[in-house]
Amino acid sequence: MELLEETKTRVYKFGNKTADGNSTMKNLLGGKGANLAEMSAIGIPVPPGFTITTEVCTEYNLLGKASVLKKIKEEVEKAIANIEDIMGTVFGDKENPLLISVRSGARVSMPGMMDTVLNLGLNDEVVIGLAKKTNNKRFAWDSYRRFIQMYGGVVLGMKPKSKDDIDPFEEIMEHLKEKRGIQLDTEFSVQDLQDLVYDFKDAVKKRTGRHFPTDPWDQLWGAIFAVFNSWNGNRAVYYRNMHGYPADWGTAVNVQAMVYGNMGENSATGVCFTRDAGTGENVFNGEYLVNAQGEDVVAGVRTPQQITKLGSQRWAKLARVEEEERLEKYPSLEEIMPKLFSELNDYQEKLEKHYRDMQDMEFTIQDGKLWILQTRNGKRTGAAMVKIAIDLFKKGLISEEEALVRMEPNKLDELLHPVFDQDALKTAHIIAQGLPASPGAATGQIVFFADEAYKFKNAILTRIETSPEDLEGMNIAKGILTARGGMTSHAAVVARGMGKCCVSGAGALKINYKARTLTVDGKEFHEGDWISLNGSTGNIIDGKVATVEPELSGEFAELMELTNKYATMNVRANADTPNDAKVARNFGAKGIGLTRTEHMFFEVDRIQAMREMIMADTVKGRKQALAQLLPMQRSDFEGIFEAMDGLPVTVRLLDPPLHEFVPHQLTTQKDLAEDMHISLQAVKNKVAELQEFNPMLGHRGCRLGNTYPEITEMQARAIIEAALNLKAKGIKSKPEIMVPLVGTVEEFMLQEEIIRTTAKKVFRERNDKVEYSIGTMIEIPRAALMANEIAKHADFFSFGTNDLTQMTFGYSRDDAGKFLPVYLEKGILKVDPFEVLDQEGVGQLIQMGTERGRSTKPKLKVGICGEHGGEPNSVEFCYNIGMDYVSCSPFRVPIARLASAQAVIKSKLN
Repeated sequence: MELLEETKTRVYKFGNKTADGNSTMKNLLGGKGANLAEMSAIGIPVPPGFTITTEVCTEYNLLGKASVLKKIKEEVEKAIANIEDIMGTVFGDKENPLLISVRSGARVSMPGMMDTVLNLGLNDEVVIGLAKKTNNKRFAWDSYRRFIQMYGGVVLGMKPKSKDDIDPFEEIMEHLKEKRGIQLDTEFSVQDLQDLVYDFKDAVKKRTGRHFPTDPWDQLWGAIFAVFNSWNGNRAVYYRNMHGYPADWGTAVNVQAMVYGNMGENSATGVCFTRDAGTGENVFNGEYLVNAQGEDVVAGVRTPQQITKLGSQRWAKLARVEEEERLEKYPSLEEIMPKLFSELNDYQEKLEKHYRDMQDMEFTIQDGKLWILQTRNGKRTGAAMVKIAIDLFKKGLISEEEALVRMEPNKLDELLHPVFDQDALKTAHIIAQGLPASPGAATGQIVFFADEAYKFKNAILTRIETSPEDLEGMNIAKGILTARGGMTSHAAVVARGMGKCCVSGAGALKINYKARTLTVDGKEFHEGDWISLNGSTGNIIDGKVATVEPELSGEFAELMELTNKYATMNVRANADTPNDAKVARNFGAKGIGLTRTEHMFFEVDRIQAMREMIMADTVKGRKQALAQLLPMQRSDFEGIFEAMDGLPVTVRLLDPPLHEFVPHQLTTQKDLAEDMHISLQAVKNKVAELQEFNPMLGHRGCRLGNTYPEITEMQARAIIEAALNLKAKGIKSKPEIMVPLVGTVEEFMLQEEIIRTTAKKVFRERNDKVEYSIGTMIEIPRAALMANEIAKHADFFSFGTNDLTQMTFGYSRDDAGKFLPVYLEKGILKVDPFEVLDQEGVGQLIQMGTERGRSTKPKLKVGICGEHGGEPNSVEFCYNIGMDYVSCSPFRVPIARLASAQAVIKSKLN
């Protein structure tokens, strides 16, 4: 970043119904600062203050404290004077003191990730003046002990360094509570609070070697730079990485006059939401505490009370509290402060209407006066996200385009997969963490071998890693857990295609197949033991956890209708079975972009014929074995074509190397030898012969079809015959035959000739025809470079971005887990390229391949069928370069549809 001009404003003031900034300035003022300015300008009672911009944070990281202090000192001093004028108090004054809060505020909400200091400006003299001015000693000394505790942790580094470290302030308070026989902070006497203040200061001196700062200006500068430092704290960095927020955004610092919710029984503090953040229901709700400060509501020290009477009654029912006890101990704000509740209700309605979105608000009541401390667009579940946007659109507050753009596509996952019951999760014991490879929730019994998944009604297939041979067991299992593999490993890709919960790459797991044990953190689990997987978080949980089926609301269907209105790029699905195809079509898929034929060969009644074909030494022998597979393949294609009646289906010819289909265990090798009436040694020899040093770059894809053309002949015949059979039933098929792993135009031409020759033969036999097309999967960099030549012969291109990413980076997606986390942590890579398309490198090849292909064939159909086809940023990229469609797993179709519509709207805005 270039350094700011010396004359540029670094501090923006707000308060008394005026403001230097507004809500459009979130990048500069942070979300909190921009909203404080906006609220002040529209007449909401906001404590006056100022915001130091996010750009100053970046300057601080580049130049250091001394230089930045010099740049902002004069502006901050003037801003403090402005607060003094509005509040009629003086910062540091002993008789009429102004106390302030110092809070962080990034451009996006990062709740709890950065630091806050309240009651700043207190010292041994000011606290006496505050007590006299308010005639409330308890309030003054309570505020002072809170300040020392918070400032000590945030600025002076006295927070616990680990879970085993003791918070010295909490230790002192607990000791005093025990001594006094009390439980709550509110039960401390004035003398108790005075004792705590001096004990706290002694603890600071012992831990840091320095006296607690007494000069208010020293306190202020310390807090400001501590907030800047917290932008690079562990919590904030983790949160940024989790959400993909750039490190150079920085945080603003918001300084405000303090208002007090802890001044007695006519004071309170709380958090409220204009709508239900869980369901999206238009119900005002929230929690508050009487005689407390803001941190108390979320700290869990005291039981918060509900804002509304209805909410309080609902809460009491869940907590099994009788109405009389509720009224006595937990009355709502609506019941004990009806006028203030009415005022708060008016403000929440005004703010939602003004911001045209659900608001998350913080408020304080000081001695009977209401102040609004903050508002922001509230965090919400996927279901609430959809309902709120559709509701606001129907009310005319937002347009169709706004409703679509506001959606977070990935949050739709929450609507499409089973989820754990939130109450059950509260007591769940997490034993390990893996990658959230496929969303959903699964509870079941551990099974270590795919062919034994049938043992339990609810099985969790637990493997070091999976292979195509495990497909049947994966299909039977309720969930899949692997110790190795990334987000596009076999387990992850197949699980997402099935819509099945999967946690992959859980490196802490030690799996012993021989002993049939899973060991993690010293605890041993055996076959049949219950575990639970949270595919949305990657958590692995000990024992059973109750799950609930998601409900697709009417608003969800309405949202999908809106996507149809705006999206111009189609969304297809990757589907290998008729059931997958039906699921995809129900989710709105406009065809199948990838059917992987190899998955069809692993079922029990087929793998034997496949192995016989592989073991055959002659063309005749291979054809005899393939003849057994032909009717099975034809039946598969008929089922998929029928499910997609009238929509295109892209079928990829056999892709993986043959060694994946042969048995590797001695028992299954013996079975094959007996079935084929050959020696066990012959089977072992063939397995050894097929073994490859690097299967990814070996004898696979079109190389198989060109060396064993009879494989391509059988598959082409099965596809064409299936289409003709359905035509006879009045069902229209649109088969697109895809040749995999092409690197030269000659490879494609040879496969094309085999397919067309076979099709003509079938047409003659049946005296009928169907339309079909032949294309290729662009997954080798050379194919992208030679796309203009390949397009002379191909009817369509489909970019296989999983393999294209592997080959372009030179990363093995199954082994990259060893170094990718380090690369992400060190900033070598900003995102995992197997999750989010690398637009600079891989994307350049895709764009080049598309442009070169269409330079030869202007109407060339182009799509993408890698897992990136369901990732929103990648979908937008595909739209921007002019693709006709994206294809993804069935359960990501709604996400891709939404992203496709958003891409159109965003392009208009740009």
